[in-house]
Amino acid sequence: MPPLCSPGLSDDDGRALLAMARQAILQTLLLAAVPDLPSPCGRLAEPAGAFVTLRLKGKVRGCVGRVDPADSLAEIVAQSAITAALADPRFRPVTAEEMKEAEIEISVLSRPWPVTPEEIELGNHGIIVSRGPARGLLLPQVAVERRWSSAQFLDAACSKAGLQAGVWQHSETSIFAFTADVFSESSLVTVDEKPGEL
Repeated sequence: MPPLCSPGLSDDDGRALLAMARQAILQTLLLAAVPDLPSPCGRLAEPAGAFVTLRLKGKVRGCVGRVDPADSLAEIVAQSAITAALADPRFRPVTAEEMKEAEIEISVLSRPWPVTPEEIELGNHGIIVSRGPARGLLLPQVAVERRWSSAQFLDAACSKAGLQAGVWQHSETSIFAFTADVFSESSLVTVDEKPGEL
């Protein structure tokens, strides 16, 4: 069975990131303080974009991240986890009680590259649709979960950017693709490893 993370990111790295994300959320919730996390090493210390998704009973409860690899992967995951739990504008803040049942999923992103609509591989590529200051991003797993066609995927990215459907077909619109290593607590962490409280 192949590893659940990419060759550059081991299963142990994935588990460490998931534990770090949960710890960051719980410390912020229960102690009302920004957590002081240990200094990362190896792959986790390298710059990379990432998104953190919280799911409760299978439904998204928060999803926030950054594409730009300006900070270490560990730092971006910790910051994104806290923001997804407490400051995703689409949802009310997650409670400590909800975190006992919530599942954390992390998507570590490759660097985006320009593509044509025909080059998009559903399930493998995430997309960014950009026009002027407007930008909409969707992770690779979204198209599979919603059973979208490429056109629906692109229309949804336009909508997320605040653009009209079909704008992706205009020459002034830029389309970028990226891949993501996606892993979650259900895929990498056993019940005994998942901390429920501080």
